Amino acid sequence: MQKGNIGVTTENIFPIIKKFLYSDHEIFLRELVSNAVDATQKLNTLASIGEFKGELGDLTIHVELGKDTITISDRGIGLTAEEIEKYINQIAFSGANDFLEKYKDDANAIIGHFGLGFYSAFMVAKKVEIITKSYRDEAQAIKWTCDGSPEFTIEEVDKADRGSDIILYIDDDCKEFLEEARVSELLKKYCSFLPVPIAFGKKKEWKDGKQVETTEDNIINDTTPLWTRKPSELSDEDYKSFYTKLYPMSDEPLFWIHLNVDYPFHLTGILYFPKVKSNIELNKNKIQLYCNQVYVTDSVEGIVPDFLTLLHGVIDSPDIPLNVSRSYLQSDSNVKKISTYITKKVSDRLQSIFKNDRKQFEEKWNDLKIFINYGMLTQEDFYEKAQKFALFTDTDNKHYTFEEYQTLIKDNQTDKDGNLIYLYANNKDEQFSYIEAATNKGYNVLLMDGQLDVAMVSMLEQKFEKSRFTRVDSDVIDNLIIKEDKKNETLEGEKQEAITTAFKSQLPKMDKVEFNVMTQALGDNSAPVMITQSEYMRRMKEMANIQAGMSFYGEMPDMFNLVLNSDHKLIKQVLDEEEAACHPEVAPIQTEMNSVSKRRNELKDSQKDKKEEDIPTAEKDELNELDKKWDELKNKKEGIFAGYASNNKVIRQLIDLALLQNNMLKGEALNNFVKRSIELI
Repeated sequence: MQKGNIGVTTENIFPIIKKFLYSDHEIFLRELVSNAVDATQKLNTLASIGEFKGELGDLTIHVELGKDTITISDRGIGLTAEEIEKYINQIAFSGANDFLEKYKDDANAIIGHFGLGFYSAFMVAKKVEIITKSYRDEAQAIKWTCDGSPEFTIEEVDKADRGSDIILYIDDDCKEFLEEARVSELLKKYCSFLPVPIAFGKKKEWKDGKQVETTEDNIINDTTPLWTRKPSELSDEDYKSFYTKLYPMSDEPLFWIHLNVDYPFHLTGILYFPKVKSNIELNKNKIQLYCNQVYVTDSVEGIVPDFLTLLHGVIDSPDIPLNVSRSYLQSDSNVKKISTYITKKVSDRLQSIFKNDRKQFEEKWNDLKIFINYGMLTQEDFYEKAQKFALFTDTDNKHYTFEEYQTLIKDNQTDKDGNLIYLYANNKDEQFSYIEAATNKGYNVLLMDGQLDVAMVSMLEQKFEKSRFTRVDSDVIDNLIIKEDKKNETLEGEKQEAITTAFKSQLPKMDKVEFNVMTQALGDNSAPVMITQSEYMRRMKEMANIQAGMSFYGEMPDMFNLVLNSDHKLIKQVLDEEEAACHPEVAPIQTEMNSVSKRRNELKDSQKDKKEEDIPTAEKDELNELDKKWDELKNKKEGIFAGYASNNKVIRQLIDLALLQNNMLKGEALNNFVKRSIELI
């Protein structure tokens, strides 16, 4: 028997492995099974080039649970005593302190940088044995034992067959790895698609009402997963059933892309387009990254562009190391090339579906839209390609490319300054009357109700020349697309003040909502009262919900315009009745206000060119008194209009109808409206 010390420059290698790799300690199984696969594949290679002439036989790798052990056995190339010395006993550390500092947070990097795949066994085991026999003729089987200190022993033993058994004596704080369900879960996660059969225990079957073991090995992996096969051999059903295997509870995918590239890097895989209607975050981290069929991670940011993390599926590349670390991914040139290649493949596939089967593409547009919009917003090179197949959908559910839609609206929706006006709604039901008013005028209205449409609108305004997006309820119909300079058809000052004051006094108080009441001549066929909301302010508030740094807008009240149509007979009627009812009281107040106003103006004119200190105190006092008087008279006059309005059911009814149309009439106000409607009928 030989004894010795493992070649490390620090005594505490094992506590380090245990401590720093603890959060990731489940990967020991991936590492040990991968080593067994490598040993088996090496034997296959030697056999194929004639260097191994023996019988290959059954190459299945076995994972077995004992009372307090896990054993991983292979029939691969095995190890000689010299190879154990070289690969197991010599761990070349560059220096314990550097090593600790550099890799303390990254289990994968420690294992990867230092060839520590085997040593990950000590994350869970208090003692490890290797019983191994080389494939070489006349090789002597040997047993290596180590109890988690730098000391080891090697002795010659009998072993009938070539290959290696790694026996882990599981530590007391890692007993979970002796549970069949836990080991099964890890094998499924890391080893489902390894290229050599992996057996874990025996298959079970139901017999006499209970599960009993059969003599047949329970193979847990598919050695030739779909992405390793030629697309020409596969049917749509193959792709769909593989998707179900990867994501058991998911809807059927929309379509998929089979990746296969040999130069300038190796990459295979299948990416699926899932049905994504909303909530981007929920669907991320569904692409699984493999390295030679060994599972690495499902956190693929950095390998694929951010918007492609919405896809599902598998990417397998030997050029991305198994022990992948974040810093590595960010700096590796192959990873950047892979990212560019995948973006191109995805846009080419979408373009070809659009070109060859536009009907199918349009049917799937609602599911694809969020994914394509996300890509266009975040990747300039994807926007360049996607603008050819991205679609607008109008309120009649017709689809148009950007170019087609521009042609459709060019003649009728260009304003007097040559701007193309894209009208849109974001809720077909709530904005129905505004949409109807626009379509009656011959305009087309887009439906932009997606999660990212607010951001899309802002981006497209920058991308499209001389174009503006305007929500259909942001102004009265005649002001949405101004074709010519309008004549001023507004009410004279006193009448305007009377009716706007009356209506303003009856508006309900709402939290964080402000109304500006105005009159406009909109024609006698237009509605008597309408509510609009400034496109700019509303869009700023919407952007505040999705963009950091804009919360200032989110805190501001919603600003609405209540527009009174001065051409409508009901508004005219209210105005006439208000004038008749209020004139006797208002006229003397107005006369007094005019007199106050005249004297105020005289004083201001006389003080115009004087410095503050040259104005007599008496004049300053008089001006202050006049200001106060004017405010009192104004409040008194407004009180008369408000008093009249509070008894006028038509005013309240018109306001409530406008609020109802905008889904803003709720609670007690809605109840009062219903009662008043019954009384008026």
